[in-house]
Amino acid sequence: MQTRNFDLIAFDWDGTLFDSTAIIVRCIQAAVRDVGGTVPTDQAAGYVIGLGLMQALAHAAPDVPREKYPELGARYQHHYAAHANDLNLFDGVLPLLAALKARGHLLAVATGKSRRGLDEVMHRVELQGVFDGSRTADQTAGKPDPLMLHELMQEFDLPASRVLMVGDTTHDLQMALNAACPSVGVSYGAHEPEEFVALAPRYVAHSVRQLHDWLLEHG
Repeated sequence: MQTRNFDLIAFDWDGTLFDSTAIIVRCIQAAVRDVGGTVPTDQAAGYVIGLGLMQALAHAAPDVPREKYPELGARYQHHYAAHANDLNLFDGVLPLLAALKARGHLLAVATGKSRRGLDEVMHRVELQGVFDGSRTADQTAGKPDPLMLHELMQEFDLPASRVLMVGDTTHDLQMALNAACPSVGVSYGAHEPEEFVALAPRYVAHSVRQLHDWLLEHG
């Protein structure tokens, strides 16, 4: 069996494993419109994907007063729930995860989603038992704070060098850098790959197939 370079591979969820970027952008825009704020552009709404919900909404809608944040969050949840059945894993994700499990990697999720939101979506796509651990923004701290990765390292008693973070945003890669973990970026999610350069990922995959091949060879 090929020697593993990483014992634990932590994945971001939205835009990395789950094909939800476009819908999240539309839901953010609709929520801001509902509370009377200036609707963010697609680029501005996409930039905040991966952050904790309220952190993301506050950044995307800076003219919405703080007292309206609860309403803003509720409207986002309303619109997102309406699209719950429209969301799917990217093609090739399940075979990728199965191949990594078969080689003995521990798998985890480190996401800006809430614990409730992650549990619901993981149940819906029948991923129970695939992941060995997970951390959400409301349990720990929003990206790029490294707390999610620090807690996973502690849970599995691993040094940072044995943990690989995979994500589609600069928030994911900055979190990895802050935790002293190596990272891999994917360009098919929310952020443009040119933004990844300064964060020094080991690799940038432009498809799930490329991610699969790289992880099986270098992971």
